[in-house]
Amino acid sequence: MQQLLSILAFYRPFVIWSFVVNIVIAMVNPFVIPAIITKLLLTILVWFLINETNAKRKLMFYKNLGVSTLKLFSIVFLIDITITIIFLIVIKEFI
Repeated sequence: MQQLLSILAFYRPFVIWSFVVNIVIAMVNPFVIPAIITKLLLTILVWFLINETNAKRKLMFYKNLGVSTLKLFSIVFLIDITITIIFLIVIKEFI
């Protein structure tokens, strides 16, 4: 449970950006598969940026809790695509 809460704390700064991307995806191409591919590419980009900058030190906290970098970004990706799919389904119902 502590690992999940720490992963959610890691995801917290990215929530606003995720919703902005969700809105853009809904306007451009509101289909699930392209949205998942877009989110996957953005998750890989964030992983690359964190690995190549001074933000890499933030990952040490999660490694000390027993959460590997792969597990961290995989769970963040799963949470993100779950939110995206729900958002797209709701938007499709109203549009």
